[in-house]
Parts: sequence; structure tokens; C-alpha cells
Amino acid sequence: MSINFQKSPMYRYLIVLSFTVAIGFQAWRTLFNNFAVDQVHLNSIQVGAIQSIREIPGFLSLLVVYLLLIIKEHRLASLSVLLMGVGVVFTGIFDSFIGVIATTLLMSTGFHYYETTNQSLTLQYFPPNEAALVIGKTKSYAALANIIAGAMIWIFSTIPFMTFEYNYMVFGGFVILVSIWAFTFDPTQKLKHKQHKKIIFKRKYWLFYVLNFLSGSRRQIFVVFSVFMLVQMYHFSIKWVTLLFIINNIIGYFANPAIARLINKYGEKRMLQIEYIALILIFSGYAIFENGYIIAALYVLDHLFFPFSMGIKTWFQKIADPKDIGSSMAVGFTINHISAVIIPFIGGILFSISWRIPFAFGILIAITSLYFTKYIKEDSLKLK
Repeated sequence: MSINFQKSPMYRYLIVLSFTVAIGFQAWRTLFNNFAVDQVHLNSIQVGAIQSIREIPGFLSLLVVYLLLIIKEHRLASLSVLLMGVGVVFTGIFDSFIGVIATTLLMSTGFHYYETTNQSLTLQYFPPNEAALVIGKTKSYAALANIIAGAMIWIFSTIPFMTFEYNYMVFGGFVILVSIWAFTFDPTQKLKHKQHKKIIFKRKYWLFYVLNFLSGSRRQIFVVFSVFMLVQMYHFSIKWVTLLFIINNIIGYFANPAIARLINKYGEKRMLQIEYIALILIFSGYAIFENGYIIAALYVLDHLFFPFSMGIKTWFQKIADPKDIGSSMAVGFTINHISAVIIPFIGGILFSISWRIPFAFGILIAITSLYFTKYIKEDSLKLK
């Protein structure tokens, strides 16, 4: 199997930026629940509202297409990382409900616009037999970054003067420094297919849109409510939350490239079906069990199946017109975040009624996702 992608300047560029973004975002979210509960004193409804607001930039990711009319895509990636770093730096400074909303929007805009350009550049620069491997490697290095961030937060938690404010300043400052380096580096090469500079919607991509919508819904249940439940209901401290993140990412560091190879070997349809069947069982466990250690174990399992969703992107790459990829990644990212804007807020209200309700919706989402995999035709997965 070809490994030419490892020699590509774009590969190195995306690895460095993805590593950096992962450190910044991991620090932000590792600290967030404890920061929100212990320092800002937010309740579940407020946290849900913030998480919904956090997803608004993801919902507006299709605007990336228009930004590319005035700035090159790799430059937009660098600028997005800079914006994210600034948002992380100021999170700990503005410790009020409104302040957290403002800094979250800033951080999230940078994060989501980088992710959009990252996905687009990956599928443009690497052929189908390499794209899954590149995504797997990127996720693996991101997992390594998450381990480093978690270890640093664990160490910082033992130092009395390392408050939330200083933690956010350290990690955000690092992100800013790397983004400045990225502006000096040009990884581009001449591409065979020039990308459309407009929004692309096509009927033949309907399944890609549906799977993205359902994937975004599943992600929100995991990101918002599983950790919040551990903190609020089972009183997990920041050290224990950090330890869970470290465990997840140690597993992810080794598992992500392996999952990418399995997708290449067995195909996207089969791997997505495995993911959705596992999610039905995991979300059922969240809703049934009332033991913090079992919930923590389910959280680790839940995280293990996240990389399977890369199959949605690599399947799309195989069926799409190459000129549609950049625009379609922005559209797909927007669709992925439609539910993300709604679920955290409504779910936060439902969570306050019964913590089981959001996870019951998670079961329904997984069942629906499994149903739609039947429309992935094996013939469409042949490499072009």
C-alpha cells in the first residue's frame, strides 16, 4: 500500500496544525465542566445553552466557501487556528455566563473553520486509498496531543497558583504561537481539479447529508451529557475527568490508524454498521446503569467508536465529483451541526427532568443511522 502521503508538505502541515488544535480544544473541554460548575456556577440548562452556542460556528461552516474567494484555503486554516488560540486564552479571564458565551464563540469559530478546511484539504490532496490513512494518522497525532494536554492539566492541578485562568492562558498561548508559524509555511501543490467557489447541493449526495446530520446528533449526546453526568451526578473531580481523557486518547493513539486500515480493508458500510450497533448498546448502558465507574467505562467505549465516522468522508470521496469536495465538506460540516445547535439546549432541559432522556434519544439516533447504511451501495465504493 502506498505511503507517499507521509512525504507530502500538506500532510506535515495538517499534522502540525491538527496536533495544535487538539491540544487547545482538549484543554478547553477538559477544564470546561469543572470551570463551569465550580467557578462560574452554571446549571445544566446554562451549560446546555453554551454548548448549543458553541456549535453555531459549525452550523455556519458553509461560509468557508465564500471566505475562500478572498483567502487561500491553507491560509484560512492558519487564521482559524489563531482565532481558536485567542478564544482559549480569554476563556478563564471572562468567568461569567456572558463571558463564557463570548469566548466560546471565538474559540469555536476557529476550531470549526479549521476542521472544515482540514477535511477539505485532506480529501483534495490525497487519493481514496490514502485519505483514510491520512485521517487515521491525523486523529492518532491528535490523540497524542490530547494525552499531553491531559497530563499537563493533571500536573497543573497539583500546583496551587495554576488557576483556570492560567491554564487557559498557557494552552491558548501555545496555539497562537503555532498558528504564527503556520503563516510562514506554504504546503500547497498544483491540484488536478480546481474546486468550486460556491455552495454545492446535489440530490445524489443525499445520503452523505443524512449520515452527517445523524453523526452530529450522536456526537452531541456524547460530548455534552456523558461528561456532565460524571461531574454533576457522580462528582468526578478534574483529575478523574482528565484521567478519562488520557485513557481515551492512549487507546485512540493506537486505534485510529488501525480503524483507518480496517475501513480500507472491509469498506465503509460494514464499519459504520459496527459503529451504530455498538452505539445502541452503549447508549442503552448510559440510560440503564446508575454507577459512576460503569458510566466511565461506557464513556471510554463510546470514544473508541468515534473514528469509525471517518468512513462517511472516505465513502463520499469515492462517489463525489472531485470539484465538489471543498464545498461539500463545508456543507457536510454545516449539516453535521444543525442538530448540534439544538440538542445541547433542549437536552439540557430534558436532562434536568431525567438524565435518561438524552441517552434514550441517543439510542434512537443510532438505530436510525444503522437503518440508513443499507443505502450505501457496495458498487459505489469502487475506487475511481
